[in-house]
Amino acid sequence: MNNLDLAIQFFLQLAIILIVCRIVGLIAAKFGQPQVVAEMIAGVLLGPSLFGLFFPEVQSWIFPWDKSQQTRDTQSYLFPISQLGLALYMFIVGMEFRMDIINDRLKSSVAVSFAGMAAPFVLGAGLAWYLHGHPELMLFPEKVPLDSAMIFLGACMCITAFPMLARIIHFKGLAGTTMGTVAIGAGAIDDASAWCMLALVLAKLDNDWSQAYYNIGGGIGFAVVAYVVIRPILARCERYLSKDDSLTDAGLVVGLALMCLGAWWTDFIHLHAVFGAFVMGSVMPRRIMSRDLIARIQPLAVALLLPLFFTYSGLNTKIGLINSIQLWIICGAVLVAAVMGKGVACWLAARATGIPNREALGIGTLMNARGLMELIIINIGLQKGVITERLFATLVIMAVITTLMASPLFELLVGSKQPEPANSES
Repeated sequence: MNNLDLAIQFFLQLAIILIVCRIVGLIAAKFGQPQVVAEMIAGVLLGPSLFGLFFPEVQSWIFPWDKSQQTRDTQSYLFPISQLGLALYMFIVGMEFRMDIINDRLKSSVAVSFAGMAAPFVLGAGLAWYLHGHPELMLFPEKVPLDSAMIFLGACMCITAFPMLARIIHFKGLAGTTMGTVAIGAGAIDDASAWCMLALVLAKLDNDWSQAYYNIGGGIGFAVVAYVVIRPILARCERYLSKDDSLTDAGLVVGLALMCLGAWWTDFIHLHAVFGAFVMGSVMPRRIMSRDLIARIQPLAVALLLPLFFTYSGLNTKIGLINSIQLWIICGAVLVAAVMGKGVACWLAARATGIPNREALGIGTLMNARGLMELIIINIGLQKGVITERLFATLVIMAVITTLMASPLFELLVGSKQPEPANSES
């Protein structure tokens, strides 16, 4: 396939992805689900699990895939463009992130975060211990040692849908409330910790522990430089990057360039582009620059580019590989462990720190959603050979179901009554 044919194929793919995501979004909205959840489902529907199952020839024509990777194919274009959409989305989430709100409920956020890490990690590691002992299930490759399998599956259970969590909190008007404050703070801590665990797993598989220190140290160093150096410089330069209370084109370019540099660095040290993009977003000046960057970037990133990531994940999801009662039981066990470890543990931790039961239930429900971040970490696990396609499909099902549960379960347990604003803790 020459370059012209690849371009033609890509535009067809893009049109189909956007149309399907929008149709699924309209249906999902009737059930109170945000568009991002619909895109998760649409990605799986476009893959071999449904579209490829009933119309395999048409699916392979629209989304050709050369497993040998010896020749170029259009999915090789989907991946980098999907990563751009993901980075832009996390850049926006970073600009909407407020440390002052987290500081208001730091004690509860830390307690919920610890519970949301410890309980699911223990359950996930225990499942990995059992599954690794049954190689006939083909859930972990033979080369993956037991301790790496346990850490990886434990980390997967710890993940919270941090960017999706931010969207749900905004969608439900929870910003500044106890529920929103504690959930966003705990979610940020959990996801950062889970990615550190992933770095340890990959370092052990490569037998290069210096890489893990490089990942974690490089990430911490980058955050320090971003907050100590870049943030104050941007604050001083904001007036030069705006005119008549609006961001100039030069200001837009500066913001996008910094986002790309942050994403490049955290990708370069093998953490993932989303962290660099998020950190760069969080250091943007909160007045004109963040306001106009969000207004100018969000429509394109959310409507055009982000759906490509979900589709790329869906094309790698083969639910048909879970083809026995035993594997479906394991899938159910993973789901139960995820809900019990995350939702129930976070609810109990919130109650233990004095948060009323209604709000604690809301926090547990919000923290239980895995969403986007789960898809990112399991995609990396699949690409690096930590898990097989069977376990990948199992974890995708868990991610979709726990995310789908969030909105209806929240309405059932908490209701639509506006929560009280969070009070500062001494």
